[in-house]
Amino acid sequence: MIPVAQPESLPSLRVWQRKAMVAYHRGQSRDFLAVATPGAGKTTFALRIAYDLLADGTVDTVTVVCPTEHLKVQWSGAAARFGIQLDPAFRNADVHSAADYHGVVVTYAQIGADPAVHRRRTLARRTLVILDEIHHAGDARTWGEGVQTAFDEAERRLALTGTPFRSDDNPIPFVDYEEDADGTKRSRADALYGYRDALADGVVRPVMFMAYSGQAKWRTSAGDELAVRLGQPLTKDLTAQAWRTALDPEGEWIKQVIRAADRRLVSLRAAGIPDAGGLIIASDQNSARSYAGILKRTTGKSATIVLSDDAGSSDRIAKFADSNDEWLVAVKMVSEGVDIPRLAVGVYATNAQTPLYFAQAIGRFVRSRRTGETASVFLPSVIPLLSLAENLEADRDHVIKPKSQDEDPELLLEQAQRVLDEGTELGGQRETLESSAELDQVIFDGGSFGLPVQSGSHEEQEYLGLPGLLTPEQIHLLLQKRQREQMAKQSGGTRTEVAERPAAEPAMTNAQKRLKLRKQLNALVGARSFATDEPHGKIHAKLRSSCGGPPSAQATIEQLEERIATIRSW
Repeated sequence: MIPVAQPESLPSLRVWQRKAMVAYHRGQSRDFLAVATPGAGKTTFALRIAYDLLADGTVDTVTVVCPTEHLKVQWSGAAARFGIQLDPAFRNADVHSAADYHGVVVTYAQIGADPAVHRRRTLARRTLVILDEIHHAGDARTWGEGVQTAFDEAERRLALTGTPFRSDDNPIPFVDYEEDADGTKRSRADALYGYRDALADGVVRPVMFMAYSGQAKWRTSAGDELAVRLGQPLTKDLTAQAWRTALDPEGEWIKQVIRAADRRLVSLRAAGIPDAGGLIIASDQNSARSYAGILKRTTGKSATIVLSDDAGSSDRIAKFADSNDEWLVAVKMVSEGVDIPRLAVGVYATNAQTPLYFAQAIGRFVRSRRTGETASVFLPSVIPLLSLAENLEADRDHVIKPKSQDEDPELLLEQAQRVLDEGTELGGQRETLESSAELDQVIFDGGSFGLPVQSGSHEEQEYLGLPGLLTPEQIHLLLQKRQREQMAKQSGGTRTEVAERPAAEPAMTNAQKRLKLRKQLNALVGARSFATDEPHGKIHAKLRSSCGGPPSAQATIEQLEERIATIRSW
């Protein structure tokens, strides 16, 4: 069945989509992997390929496989703009779809539940299979094997992803891997359009990360009381516990961060993005409800709550996307693929820290509508997230490392058990005693800006009130200006304080001293970057090369002091 839409009525394609389309038709290969950053338009590209293949008779039907029930509805609606009718309500028990459909949209879970049904459908007619977010096919053995069984005889397979990487060594079906000299296998894309490219083309928004540190104090199941500063170098377990304390709805940290995010949203809506929306991403349903309650109590605003992957949630997401409402609170429903272009402020209130989840979550905020729109994401100032934020623009592949012949099975078992035990301990009884938040730094374009300021202060508001319609260059200049003003004010305030109160300050702990030195080093690197136009990362690399030692997060006090002295001498 030929699509009913006329070629001249089809949605226009961006440059990367046209290039990818040319590459697809030129190669005419059975498998094609398109990797494009979230928000770049993978769906439009895939549907244009489907239109062409249906129109020229290469295929008779289309099967789209996606991660969630809500995305089935979204894919069906997008396909209709191409004159392609896809059945989003198809169930495995149906076996066949109605004759007036061009194909179906199903989930990976449906394929895994009964791959034989989809294999029969694929064998019956020449089929184009579009595998949306193909990395999900490696999530579980059942899904991967199901996809392989169902579609290994398909006429054409078009794989799409914005994040072509995984945190494990499960191979992704129908993806080609190239082997490096050391035996490592790396996924190979047929078309690649990364975040940096999309940002340069104005296809996606630039993202500012507002990283909040602060104090966290809790009581363990053994009755011990622990107090740390969020963001300082800690063990993996202490970092996780402090992170969990910060996100606890009973503490002040999350309340203060939600208030700050709302002030940022209000600022954006008043300064050129009147329909800007905010999204709080929670770890679980109870936290999501609690965060919505906090928003209501602290700002007087009600939020749309999306808790599970069902028809009601899809309706609520669609209603929010088309409304002028300010806040949405969700657990997983809006972490991947869901298209709400007006989302401009996010609160990353989850302990998920895999590169895959982080990239997909941030992808909800980068969809560009017009030049100058920016996104702001609020997150805990913990090293795992700071590293992901600083490397947002890095292109990644799925890498499968070779298994060593000398791996000790007993050691592997011990390591797996240790991970399990850590997870059990984190899930044990604990009690949040207190927490507080302060704006630690602003991360933009891989660089860090600003000095720590208290939540609710005038200095914090200067960052929260940054204009929302700016070019990346203007954002960079404004952040540097704010930082210089902070440093000048702090320097002046320190001299006044010493003159008025000559008594010695209380001795700092090593952790406090290290944190202060890291902030001082970051400020100097920022100033150097402004003067020389060198990226922050390159300056840090030069300092490490000159002085030696690990990255600043792991550097000793002496190493940090040496780097500060070195950069001042340049």
